[in-house]
Amino acid sequence: MKSVIYVLTALAVFGLALWAYQENYKTQQVLKETQTLQRQIGAAQVRLSVLRAEWAYLNRPDRLRELADLNFDRLGLLPLRPDQFGKVDQVAYPRPPEPEVTINNAIDVRAILEEQFP
Repeated sequence: MKSVIYVLTALAVFGLALWAYQENYKTQQVLKETQTLQRQIGAAQVRLSVLRAEWAYLNRPDRLRELADLNFDRLGLLPLRPDQFGKVDQVAYPRPPEPEVTINNAIDVRAILEEQFP
């Protein structure tokens, strides 16, 4: 009986060792994938910062003004002036819709108040 318990214990130890070995390799694989993703995220952030810098460079007001002047015949763009902008109080906002309220069983409050306070 003792030998059966020893054999089962040895098999359990070997099974647990095999499971731990597999988990170790799975963990190492996930860590490698994580490092790869971190590198890709870093590269994407660098690309994004370069694109933002290019966008800022291309949208310089003096450059856009020159392009508007060069392409005036085709586009008809006029240079921006301060008097072209309106004020906030000049903006015509749409009126809010009137609420549709139906009053059922209306009570004349004036008559009640006149009775209590003549």
